[in-house]
Amino acid sequence: MSSVSTMTSSEPPGSPEQRLQKLLAVPGAEPSRVNDLLLLRPEAATEPGEGRGNSHVVFFHGDIQNFQEEMSLQPDGAPWLSWSLEQVALTLGRRFPDRHVWVVRASRMHLHKFSCYVNFVDSNMFGAPEHGPYSADCGSFRHLRALLSHGMQRANLPDPLQPQGGADGVPSGFSLTLVGFSKGCVVLNQVAYELAGARADPDMSHFVKSVSDMYWLDGGHPGGSETWVTNKRVLKELASSRVSLHAHVTPYEVCDPMRAWVGREHALFIKTLEEFGACPSKKLHFEGEPPSIQSHFRVIQEF
Repeated sequence: MSSVSTMTSSEPPGSPEQRLQKLLAVPGAEPSRVNDLLLLRPEAATEPGEGRGNSHVVFFHGDIQNFQEEMSLQPDGAPWLSWSLEQVALTLGRRFPDRHVWVVRASRMHLHKFSCYVNFVDSNMFGAPEHGPYSADCGSFRHLRALLSHGMQRANLPDPLQPQGGADGVPSGFSLTLVGFSKGCVVLNQVAYELAGARADPDMSHFVKSVSDMYWLDGGHPGGSETWVTNKRVLKELASSRVSLHAHVTPYEVCDPMRAWVGREHALFIKTLEEFGACPSKKLHFEGEPPSIQSHFRVIQEF
């Protein structure tokens, strides 16, 4: 399926809306595993190898969030149109103006509301994950690499990432920042679980090394545990990876007495990483405000 621009010709040339492209049913490592993507190109296109010409940000959204047109048709989604995938892409473009911004739409939206990242991590119908170790045949790293490769080819970006292979498959200067918001953090958690195995795989290790930053934004999911990674073996590997780690939270997730484990796990995540020598950046946003879904979404603007 060909790529489709999300904006109309009434937008001025070079505007952010004109730089936004929708790519539907992009396959990952397996043809049957597809995700829709949004791509926002940088403000000023740079040639590969110049500055951040081959730097990419990949965002994984939370519940309710969807393409604007689909959100507008859903009673649960319509009040939150300002946080549609298109609007988030534009927000991230302002945050990372010199990078390609990719928004990965969850492959399944149960009841048009619950995002399920089943192509990246085993999950139930509501999107609660079952994390596991790296597999060369499936998993988050393998799917992400192939998804980006096929997306770059579909968008006709120069010097694209190759879907597989060692050093020759990763273009010079290629770098990757991963951002998970709310439910989307389950993908980052799965990446952490796979890190040791992926680093040891010569066909994947060079792609793994391209990950420069990981941002957890107010992680949450409907499971009763593992909202934040607390496994010491996994966190030791993450701490030694040289990836810059960032955790931004709000009272909506970490101060909810009905889900007290979320705050405890977040604190343990930070504490354990620091014990293993990492220096994760961390911030509690909107500390003086009452918890709300609005402030939960606003962390996307504030991180």
